Amino acid sequence: MSSSQAPAAAATPILEVDGVTLSFGGVHALSGVGFAVQPGSITAVIGPNGAGKTSLFNTISGFYRPGAGSIRFKGEDITRMPAPRRARLGLGRSFQNIALFRGMTVLDNIKLGRHAHLETNVLEALLYVGRARREEAELRRDIEERIIDFLEIDHIRHAPVAALPYGLQKRVEMARALAMQPRILMLDEPVAGMNREETEDMARFILDVRAEWGVTVLMVEHDMGMVMDLSDHVVVLNFGQVIAQGTPAVVQADPEVNRAYLGSGDVGELRRRLHGQAAAPAAS
Repeated sequence: MSSSQAPAAAATPILEVDGVTLSFGGVHALSGVGFAVQPGSITAVIGPNGAGKTSLFNTISGFYRPGAGSIRFKGEDITRMPAPRRARLGLGRSFQNIALFRGMTVLDNIKLGRHAHLETNVLEALLYVGRARREEAELRRDIEERIIDFLEIDHIRHAPVAALPYGLQKRVEMARALAMQPRILMLDEPVAGMNREETEDMARFILDVRAEWGVTVLMVEHDMGMVMDLSDHVVVLNFGQVIAQGTPAVVQADPEVNRAYLGSGDVGELRRRLHGQAAAPAAS
């Protein structure tokens, strides 16, 4: 697996996160987080468990509202914008824990991803006439001819989600996110729990959706091999703060990342550094 050439540095970011802070009571989930995502790039957010990665995703997609800072999408401030409006603008996402409707078929789950873009009113939907019928036909054609074919899940389109193995359920969730017609596809741990073959398939789909559909990808992932192979830019979180960011090569060589993410070094020392405290005296 290898990523294609990174976008030009001079490009205007499609997403800008600036000084975002998020707290739950006395717990600071995010503290002054800032980074930019270039159009057409694959950007990965990594860090140890509890570093704030999913909290960051939930804040960008509108499930949480930050206490401070701003989020801009295609130059527009979306910090206070509700989640459905962000989805209509082009922020589509998957979830760390699969969030599909298990009693529904694969096709019906995927169709739900387009809900934010449908213009049919309640009466038209109930009567299934006029615009409702046209939108349904266009939606089904787009999903069956593009998304299902692209993700190679034609053989399970009518299967109930509950009957599918975990790896295929993750693929269906990605299909539903693509049905949202995203400008940025946000993937929260897309290969968690997958075997090697499933991981390689998902990595191929991520590269292809960027190359063939021009979709920008922002992902949270623990598989470091996949992150370093696919990403143009990597952001490292620890204790809710960005401790490093840059190309995969730059991040891999950063001593703070080695201490925080790879488990070497003194975690207590890292906590003190992040909070601007003086280092404890060495034991004699």
